[in-house]
Amino acid sequence: MKNMNKIIAVILTLCTVFALAGCGETESAEKTGVTLNVYNWGENISDGTDGCLDVIEMFEKETGIEVNYTTYPTNEEMYNKIKTGGVSYDIVIPSDYMIGRMIKEDMLEKLNFENIPNYSLIDDKYKSGATTAHDPNCEYSVPYTSGRVALIYNKSYIKETVDSWEILWNDKYKNNILMFDNPRDAFGIAELALGKSLNTESTDDLEATANKLKAQKSVSPVYAMDQIMEKMPSGEAYVAPYYVGDCVNMYADAKEYGEDLGIVIPKEGTNLFVDAMCIPKGSAHKKEAEQFINFMLRTDVALANIEYIAYTSPQKEAAAQHKQQLVEEFGIDIASLVYPDDLGKVEMFKTLSDEANQKMIDLWTDVKK
Repeated sequence: MKNMNKIIAVILTLCTVFALAGCGETESAEKTGVTLNVYNWGENISDGTDGCLDVIEMFEKETGIEVNYTTYPTNEEMYNKIKTGGVSYDIVIPSDYMIGRMIKEDMLEKLNFENIPNYSLIDDKYKSGATTAHDPNCEYSVPYTSGRVALIYNKSYIKETVDSWEILWNDKYKNNILMFDNPRDAFGIAELALGKSLNTESTDDLEATANKLKAQKSVSPVYAMDQIMEKMPSGEAYVAPYYVGDCVNMYADAKEYGEDLGIVIPKEGTNLFVDAMCIPKGSAHKKEAEQFINFMLRTDVALANIEYIAYTSPQKEAAAQHKQQLVEEFGIDIASLVYPDDLGKVEMFKTLSDEANQKMIDLWTDVKK
């Protein structure tokens, strides 16, 4: 699903400038005969729509390397596809906890950072500490985007103060509540509502969380992922959890429908995530894949991508420009959701043990019956 309105007039103008700079005037590189298979989240790259820069086309033209670009809706689907070995990929962009799992299972290549000099443009806070627990020595991944999970709600239908995940269980909004359609995010929200850690491995905690999710079925939640970006701006649903960058895009899109959306980080806290570029084990084109990663870190490209996605950019030059654009278009409150001075109460997903992960998946299957 493509968002109907990619955020800002000034951004569209800048994207168009970049697009023009990348075509017509520059001679295309000679074809190398190499094709990179890139597997990314949906809605997660500047793809040429709405006049923005077509990043893939620009890379192909500059390098002579072709790109076969496909998308997935969840970390779990991406993992299962790579694990089964049916398709070989050269670049994937998983979330932190999934990167940790893939490292543990020897599914990723160590990177040669000599081929990624633009790594120097990554903010230092994404190279150490809590944001790198999934890849503590920063050997297998390069940060692409970051963000938090927020609540987005329609002010026309919800007049009360929205400050808690519990609104997703509120009977007043029955049949108009959306919920994440993947186990880790859904369990995470229920764990936060119960005051538990996002990384609990206690069987009792996981079963209590599953019971909390089962209780939500009394308000008839619709389980969704990218569909949330259609239903919230159009007024088809009243409230949903989603990643804050997408919430900003929905906030802008809603104006086209005459809807007024609010975005809030709940008082119980939220998940802080980092999605990062990785090379799956056995890639036939590792050097070219590292060339692609380096290209994605270039400031003009990183800015075009983050303008399109509206998440937080770990690339410090792109982040500074993007934050200023958000302030100018939406004001400091919206810009601060994407680039907060204080992250507040957050926790990152960690890689669960195989036993805890399987328990969660089994319970999720039961919840969805």
